[in-house]
Amino acid sequence: MSDEFGVGDHVRWNSEAGVVSGVIVAVHTHDIPYKGHMHRCTPDDPQYEIKSDRTEHVALHRGAVLHRVG
Repeated sequence: MSDEFGVGDHVRWNSEAGVVSGVIVAVHTHDIPYKGHMHRCTPDDPQYEIKSDRTEHVALHRGAVLHRVG
């Protein structure tokens, strides 16, 4: 299991557009449909809903790709 994050944590990750940063707005521990795809989540492998600092775009990512900022 990767590092645990929580709502309000500031994180960064790599995307096809480069490095992006944002704030976690929700932690999903059960499967959730998002943008036409089912994202598989469990309490041991959650997905984090993150609002981008720059664009306010919302994305879902696993903790393994996130890095805490600050």
